[in-house]
Amino acid sequence: MTTRLLPLGDSAWTVEFGSRIDTELNGQVMALANRVAQARIDNPLFAAVTDVVPTFRSLTVHFAPHATDADALAAQLLAFAHNMQQSVITGKHWRLPACFDPSFALDLPAWAQAKQMREDQLIERVLATQFRVYMIGFLPGFPYMGGLPPELAMPRLASPRQRVPPNSVAIAGEMCAVYPWESPGGWNLIGKTPVPLFDLRQTDQPAMLAAGDIVSWYAIDKAAYEQLFLQCQHGERSRETFLAPGDAT
Repeated sequence: MTTRLLPLGDSAWTVEFGSRIDTELNGQVMALANRVAQARIDNPLFAAVTDVVPTFRSLTVHFAPHATDADALAAQLLAFAHNMQQSVITGKHWRLPACFDPSFALDLPAWAQAKQMREDQLIERVLATQFRVYMIGFLPGFPYMGGLPPELAMPRLASPRQRVPPNSVAIAGEMCAVYPWESPGGWNLIGKTPVPLFDLRQTDQPAMLAAGDIVSWYAIDKAAYEQLFLQCQHGERSRETFLAPGDAT
């Protein structure tokens, strides 16, 4: 699919790279997001940009329409998109704990039955997978993470729950996610993480994960979950302690 530029009202442009969900397209999205971030520093044309919103396959650039030339901005965005190197852009690599206790993993038995596998086998596959954060949406801090092997894909629940507990780890299709807040939801619940993925105390970036990040899970028992949960709530564990070795800053 040819890269397309689409107007979003009179104060935003959307650059669309394709029509599928995959790492290559999302890498292009993130590469353009990085290029726009740099242009906001060194290109007066981009000084009016107020926000950039990456998705699975597109980037929306919001701007103040009276403070820039919208057509010139559009032309420069397309030029950036066409001249980028075709490489996959990744962000931080996180190692996050997850507890798969039956009280948290409400849909794990049904998943195991559907795939004719043991529950521990499914958990092992999840722990062996590196998930890529394609986008943040639905709720503040809610990460849409791709990477679940196709043979393990599960449809959404036929009847969504009215209340999904916060911090629930869930799957739907070939995606994995975490519900940062209690909310309705139709994804299959397979565990829970004690790490808050949205924290207003982190004023620079309340959402812990960002598009382009990589997430690996490691298993903990319920006692460790409760301990880590309290540590995170009391500010005794910083986000940086969950970065993969070599990614800490």
